[in-house]
Amino acid sequence: MRPSHLFLAVLVAAVWGVNFTVIEIGLDHFPPLLFSALRFLAAALPAVFLVGRPKVAWKWIVAVGLVLGVAKFGLVFVGMDAGMPAGLSSLVLQIQAVFTAVIAAAVLRERPSRVQALGMLVALGGIGVAAVDEGTSGPLGAFLMVVGAAAAWGVSNVLTRKASPPDALNFMVWVSTVPVLPLLALSLLTEGPAEDLAALRALDWQGAGTILFVAWVSTVFGFGAWGWLLRRHPASTVAPFSLLVPVFGMSSAALFLGESVTPLRWCAAALLVGGVALTTLSPARRRTPEPTVRPSPEFAGRAGAPVEESVG
Repeated sequence: MRPSHLFLAVLVAAVWGVNFTVIEIGLDHFPPLLFSALRFLAAALPAVFLVGRPKVAWKWIVAVGLVLGVAKFGLVFVGMDAGMPAGLSSLVLQIQAVFTAVIAAAVLRERPSRVQALGMLVALGGIGVAAVDEGTSGPLGAFLMVVGAAAAWGVSNVLTRKASPPDALNFMVWVSTVPVLPLLALSLLTEGPAEDLAALRALDWQGAGTILFVAWVSTVFGFGAWGWLLRRHPASTVAPFSLLVPVFGMSSAALFLGESVTPLRWCAAALLVGGVALTTLSPARRRTPEPTVRPSPEFAGRAGAPVEESVG
Protein backbone atom coordinates (compact mmCIF):
# COMPACT_ATOMS: atom_id res chain seq x y z
CA MET A 1 0.00 0.00 0.00
CA ARG A 2 1.35 3.41 -0.97
CA PRO A 3 2.15 5.88 1.85
CA SER A 4 -0.71 8.13 0.69
CA HIS A 5 -3.15 5.20 0.77
CA LEU A 6 -1.82 4.16 4.18
CA PHE A 7 -2.39 7.69 5.47
CA LEU A 8 -5.93 7.70 4.07
CA ALA A 9 -6.77 4.38 5.78
CA VAL A 10 -5.51 5.67 9.13
CA LEU A 11 -7.35 8.97 8.60
CA VAL A 12 -10.65 7.16 8.00
CA ALA A 13 -10.14 5.10 11.17
CA ALA A 14 -9.39 8.30 13.09
CA VAL A 15 -12.50 10.01 11.72
CA TRP A 16 -14.68 7.04 12.64
CA GLY A 17 -13.14 6.88 16.12
CA VAL A 18 -13.52 10.60 16.84
CA ASN A 19 -17.07 10.37 15.49
CA PHE A 20 -18.20 8.78 18.77
CA THR A 21 -16.97 11.79 20.72
CA VAL A 22 -18.77 14.10 18.28
CA ILE A 23 -21.97 12.05 18.73
CA GLU A 24 -21.66 12.44 22.50
CA ILE A 25 -21.41 16.22 22.08
CA GLY A 26 -24.34 16.26 19.66
CA LEU A 27 -26.53 14.39 22.14
CA ASP A 28 -26.27 17.44 24.40
CA HIS A 29 -28.13 19.36 21.68
CA PHE A 30 -30.63 16.85 20.26
CA PRO A 31 -32.78 13.92 21.38
CA PRO A 32 -31.03 10.75 20.12
CA LEU A 33 -33.51 9.62 17.46
CA LEU A 34 -33.94 13.14 16.08
CA PHE A 35 -30.15 13.50 15.97
CA SER A 36 -29.84 10.22 14.06
CA ALA A 37 -32.55 11.30 11.60
CA LEU A 38 -30.84 14.65 10.99
CA ARG A 39 -27.54 12.84 10.46
CA PHE A 40 -28.97 10.74 7.62
CA LEU A 41 -30.90 13.66 6.16
CA ALA A 42 -27.72 15.72 5.94
CA ALA A 43 -25.80 12.74 4.50
CA ALA A 44 -28.43 12.17 1.81
CA LEU A 45 -28.94 15.80 0.78
CA PRO A 46 -27.65 17.12 -1.54
CA ALA A 47 -25.39 14.10 -2.23
CA VAL A 48 -28.27 12.00 -3.56
CA PHE A 49 -28.52 14.37 -6.54
CA LEU A 50 -24.80 14.08 -7.27
CA VAL A 51 -24.05 10.33 -7.10
CA GLY A 52 -26.41 9.20 -9.84
CA ARG A 53 -29.09 6.54 -9.80
CA PRO A 54 -28.88 3.54 -7.44
CA LYS A 55 -26.67 0.75 -8.77
CA VAL A 56 -28.32 -2.09 -6.84
CA ALA A 57 -31.94 -3.21 -6.44
CA TRP A 58 -34.13 -1.09 -4.17
CA LYS A 59 -34.86 -4.08 -1.93
CA TRP A 60 -31.23 -4.05 -0.77
CA ILE A 61 -31.18 -0.28 -0.26
CA VAL A 62 -34.35 -0.42 1.85
CA ALA A 63 -33.23 -3.48 3.82
CA VAL A 64 -29.80 -2.05 4.67
CA GLY A 65 -31.32 1.38 5.35
CA LEU A 66 -33.73 -0.05 7.92
CA VAL A 67 -31.27 -2.42 9.60
CA LEU A 68 -28.20 -0.16 9.54
CA GLY A 69 -29.82 3.26 9.76
CA VAL A 70 -32.82 2.66 12.00
CA ALA A 71 -31.83 -0.36 14.10
CA LYS A 72 -28.04 -0.01 14.39
CA PHE A 73 -27.63 3.74 14.63
CA GLY A 74 -30.91 4.19 16.50
CA LEU A 75 -29.69 1.81 19.21
CA VAL A 76 -26.23 3.42 19.30
CA PHE A 77 -27.57 6.94 19.72
CA VAL A 78 -30.21 5.91 22.29
CA GLY A 79 -27.68 3.79 24.18
CA MET A 80 -25.14 6.59 24.33
CA ASP A 81 -27.83 9.03 25.39
CA ALA A 82 -28.78 6.59 28.17
CA GLY A 83 -25.25 6.67 29.55
CA MET A 84 -23.04 4.41 27.43
CA PRO A 85 -19.62 6.15 27.22
CA ALA A 86 -18.40 7.20 23.77
CA GLY A 87 -15.07 5.41 24.04
CA LEU A 88 -16.60 2.16 25.25
CA SER A 89 -19.23 2.37 22.50
CA SER A 90 -16.51 2.55 19.85
CA LEU A 91 -14.96 -0.57 21.37
CA VAL A 92 -18.07 -2.69 21.96
CA LEU A 93 -19.36 -2.10 18.43
CA GLN A 94 -16.37 -4.03 17.08
CA ILE A 95 -18.13 -7.23 18.20
CA GLN A 96 -20.04 -6.79 14.94
CA ALA A 97 -17.26 -8.86 13.35
CA VAL A 98 -18.37 -11.85 15.41
CA PHE A 99 -22.05 -11.32 14.57
CA THR A 100 -21.12 -10.95 10.89
CA ALA A 101 -19.17 -14.21 10.90
CA VAL A 102 -21.98 -16.11 12.64
CA ILE A 103 -24.69 -14.76 10.32
CA ALA A 104 -22.51 -15.35 7.25
CA ALA A 105 -22.04 -18.96 8.36
CA ALA A 106 -25.82 -19.43 8.51
CA VAL A 107 -26.79 -17.44 5.41
CA LEU A 108 -23.78 -17.56 3.09
CA ARG A 109 -22.53 -21.02 4.10
CA GLU A 110 -19.17 -19.69 5.22
CA ARG A 111 -17.99 -21.95 8.01
CA PRO A 112 -15.59 -20.20 10.38
CA SER A 113 -12.11 -21.66 10.60
CA ARG A 114 -10.73 -22.83 13.94
CA VAL A 115 -8.77 -19.62 14.26
CA GLN A 116 -11.92 -17.59 13.59
CA ALA A 117 -13.86 -19.61 16.16
CA LEU A 118 -11.10 -18.96 18.69
CA GLY A 119 -11.21 -15.26 17.82
CA MET A 120 -14.97 -15.18 18.42
CA LEU A 121 -14.55 -16.73 21.86
CA VAL A 122 -11.79 -14.27 22.76
CA ALA A 123 -13.89 -11.31 21.55
CA LEU A 124 -16.92 -12.55 23.48
CA GLY A 125 -14.69 -12.78 26.54
CA GLY A 126 -13.82 -9.13 26.01
CA ILE A 127 -17.51 -8.24 25.82
CA GLY A 128 -18.05 -10.11 29.08
CA VAL A 129 -15.28 -8.17 30.79
CA ALA A 130 -16.65 -4.89 29.40
CA ALA A 131 -20.14 -5.81 30.65
CA VAL A 132 -18.80 -6.45 34.15
CA ASP A 133 -16.97 -3.11 34.08
CA GLU A 134 -20.00 -1.21 32.78
CA GLY A 135 -22.37 -3.06 35.11
CA THR A 136 -20.44 -1.80 38.11
CA SER A 137 -19.88 1.74 36.85
CA GLY A 138 -22.71 2.54 34.42
CA PRO A 139 -26.14 1.51 33.12
CA LEU A 140 -26.11 -2.08 31.87
CA GLY A 141 -29.21 -1.46 29.73
CA ALA A 142 -27.36 1.14 27.66
CA PHE A 143 -24.50 -1.33 27.24
CA LEU A 144 -26.90 -3.99 25.94
CA MET A 145 -28.37 -1.50 23.45
CA VAL A 146 -24.93 -1.01 21.89
CA VAL A 147 -24.41 -4.79 21.78
CA GLY A 148 -27.77 -4.99 19.98
CA ALA A 149 -26.55 -2.31 17.59
CA ALA A 150 -23.49 -4.45 16.83
CA ALA A 151 -25.80 -7.38 16.02
CA ALA A 152 -27.82 -5.18 13.65
CA TRP A 153 -24.54 -4.07 12.08
CA GLY A 154 -23.64 -7.70 11.46
CA VAL A 155 -26.95 -8.26 9.70
CA SER A 156 -26.42 -5.17 7.55
CA ASN A 157 -22.91 -6.36 6.62
CA VAL A 158 -24.31 -9.63 5.29
CA LEU A 159 -27.11 -7.79 3.45
CA THR A 160 -24.50 -5.48 1.92
CA ARG A 161 -22.50 -8.49 0.86
CA LYS A 162 -25.54 -10.03 -0.80
CA ALA A 163 -26.25 -6.71 -2.55
CA SER A 164 -22.62 -6.46 -3.80
CA PRO A 165 -22.79 -2.71 -4.56
CA PRO A 166 -20.24 -1.71 -7.22
CA ASP A 167 -19.97 1.82 -5.78
CA ALA A 168 -19.79 2.08 -1.98
CA LEU A 169 -20.42 5.84 -1.89
CA ASN A 170 -23.44 5.66 -4.21
CA PHE A 171 -24.86 2.82 -2.12
CA MET A 172 -24.32 4.58 1.22
CA VAL A 173 -25.87 7.84 0.03
CA TRP A 174 -29.01 6.07 -1.19
CA VAL A 175 -29.13 3.95 1.98
CA SER A 176 -29.06 7.21 3.96
CA THR A 177 -32.37 8.27 2.39
CA VAL A 178 -34.24 5.31 3.96
CA PRO A 179 -33.88 5.88 7.74
CA VAL A 180 -34.89 9.56 7.77
CA LEU A 181 -38.70 9.21 7.92
CA PRO A 182 -38.77 6.11 10.20
CA LEU A 183 -36.40 7.78 12.66
CA LEU A 184 -38.38 11.03 12.59
CA ALA A 185 -41.59 9.08 13.23
CA LEU A 186 -40.00 7.20 16.14
CA SER A 187 -38.66 10.47 17.52
CA LEU A 188 -42.09 12.10 17.44
CA LEU A 189 -43.64 9.04 19.12
CA THR A 190 -41.05 8.50 21.84
CA GLU A 191 -39.28 11.83 22.32
CA GLY A 192 -42.26 14.04 21.55
CA PRO A 193 -42.76 16.93 19.13
CA ALA A 194 -42.22 19.50 21.90
CA GLU A 195 -38.71 18.22 22.68
CA ASP A 196 -37.85 17.95 18.98
CA LEU A 197 -39.03 21.49 18.24
CA ALA A 198 -37.18 22.85 21.26
CA ALA A 199 -33.95 21.24 20.05
CA LEU A 200 -34.37 22.65 16.53
CA ARG A 201 -35.17 26.14 17.84
CA ALA A 202 -32.08 26.07 20.06
CA LEU A 203 -29.82 24.98 17.19
CA ASP A 204 -26.42 26.68 17.42
CA TRP A 205 -23.11 26.38 15.60
CA GLN A 206 -21.89 23.53 17.78
CA GLY A 207 -25.05 21.51 17.23
CA ALA A 208 -24.98 22.15 13.49
CA GLY A 209 -21.29 21.24 13.43
CA THR A 210 -21.94 17.84 15.01
CA ILE A 211 -24.58 17.06 12.38
CA LEU A 212 -22.27 18.07 9.54
CA PHE A 213 -19.37 16.04 10.97
CA VAL A 214 -21.29 12.79 11.47
CA ALA A 215 -23.06 13.23 8.10
CA TRP A 216 -20.44 14.57 5.71
CA VAL A 217 -17.09 13.72 7.31
CA SER A 218 -17.87 10.38 8.95
CA THR A 219 -20.50 9.10 6.50
CA VAL A 220 -19.86 10.62 3.06
CA PHE A 221 -16.08 11.07 3.27
CA GLY A 222 -15.47 8.02 5.48
CA PHE A 223 -17.46 5.51 3.45
CA GLY A 224 -16.37 7.04 0.15
CA ALA A 225 -12.68 6.80 1.06
CA TRP A 226 -13.10 3.29 2.51
CA GLY A 227 -14.83 2.10 -0.64
CA TRP A 228 -12.10 3.73 -2.76
CA LEU A 229 -9.44 1.83 -0.81
CA LEU A 230 -11.34 -1.47 -1.10
CA ARG A 231 -11.47 -1.08 -4.87
CA ARG A 232 -7.68 -0.72 -5.03
CA HIS A 233 -6.48 -3.14 -2.36
CA PRO A 234 -7.55 -6.57 -1.06
CA ALA A 235 -10.04 -6.48 1.79
CA SER A 236 -7.50 -8.33 3.94
CA THR A 237 -5.19 -5.33 3.53
CA VAL A 238 -7.80 -2.65 4.25
CA ALA A 239 -9.96 -4.30 6.93
CA PRO A 240 -7.31 -4.39 9.71
CA PHE A 241 -7.28 -0.59 9.81
CA SER A 242 -10.81 -0.69 11.28
CA LEU A 243 -9.20 -2.10 14.44
CA LEU A 244 -7.77 1.39 15.01
CA VAL A 245 -11.27 2.84 15.41
CA PRO A 246 -11.63 2.03 19.14
CA VAL A 247 -8.08 3.27 19.72
CA PHE A 248 -9.02 6.69 18.36
CA GLY A 249 -12.48 6.45 19.93
CA MET A 250 -11.26 5.79 23.46
CA SER A 251 -8.38 8.26 23.14
CA SER A 252 -10.54 11.12 21.86
CA ALA A 253 -13.19 10.43 24.51
CA ALA A 254 -10.55 10.54 27.24
CA LEU A 255 -9.00 13.71 25.79
CA PHE A 256 -12.11 15.76 24.98
CA LEU A 257 -14.76 14.29 27.29
CA GLY A 258 -12.61 13.34 30.26
CA GLU A 259 -13.70 9.68 30.15
CA SER A 260 -11.60 7.44 32.35
CA VAL A 261 -10.33 4.08 31.14
CA THR A 262 -10.38 1.53 33.95
CA PRO A 263 -8.03 -1.48 34.11
CA LEU A 264 -11.00 -3.73 33.33
CA ARG A 265 -11.74 -1.65 30.25
CA TRP A 266 -8.16 -1.97 29.05
CA CYS A 267 -8.44 -5.74 29.54
CA ALA A 268 -11.72 -5.77 27.60
CA ALA A 269 -10.11 -3.72 24.82
CA ALA A 270 -7.18 -6.12 24.51
CA LEU A 271 -9.44 -9.18 24.39
CA LEU A 272 -11.99 -7.66 22.02
CA VAL A 273 -9.52 -6.16 19.56
CA GLY A 274 -7.41 -9.32 19.60
CA GLY A 275 -10.45 -11.52 19.07
CA VAL A 276 -11.79 -9.34 16.28
CA ALA A 277 -8.36 -9.40 14.62
CA LEU A 278 -8.37 -13.22 14.61
CA THR A 279 -11.96 -13.31 13.34
CA THR A 280 -11.41 -10.70 10.62
CA LEU A 281 -7.99 -11.63 9.30
CA SER A 282 -8.43 -15.41 9.17
CA PRO A 283 -10.26 -16.60 6.03
CA ALA A 284 -13.50 -18.52 6.46
CA ARG A 285 -14.01 -21.97 4.99
CA ARG A 286 -16.77 -22.27 2.44
CA ARG A 287 -19.01 -25.28 2.88
CA THR A 288 -18.53 -27.91 0.19
CA PRO A 289 -21.73 -28.01 -1.89
CA GLU A 290 -23.75 -31.18 -2.25
CA PRO A 291 -22.76 -33.17 -5.38
CA THR A 292 -26.23 -32.79 -6.90
CA VAL A 293 -26.38 -29.03 -6.34
CA ARG A 294 -24.43 -26.57 -8.44
CA PRO A 295 -24.41 -23.03 -7.10
CA SER A 296 -24.88 -20.34 -9.67
CA PRO A 297 -21.83 -18.27 -10.66
CA GLU A 298 -23.55 -15.24 -9.12
CA PHE A 299 -23.86 -16.94 -5.72
CA ALA A 300 -20.33 -18.32 -5.88
CA GLY A 301 -18.94 -14.87 -6.63
CA ARG A 302 -20.80 -13.29 -3.77
CA ALA A 303 -19.80 -15.98 -1.32
CA GLY A 304 -16.15 -15.29 -1.99
CA ALA A 305 -16.43 -11.52 -1.92
CA PRO A 306 -15.28 -9.52 1.10
CA VAL A 307 -17.76 -7.88 3.43
CA GLU A 308 -17.48 -4.12 3.23
CA GLU A 309 -17.85 -3.00 6.83
CA SER A 310 -19.36 0.29 7.80
CA VAL A 311 -18.16 1.97 10.93
CA GLY A 312 -19.28 4.78 13.14
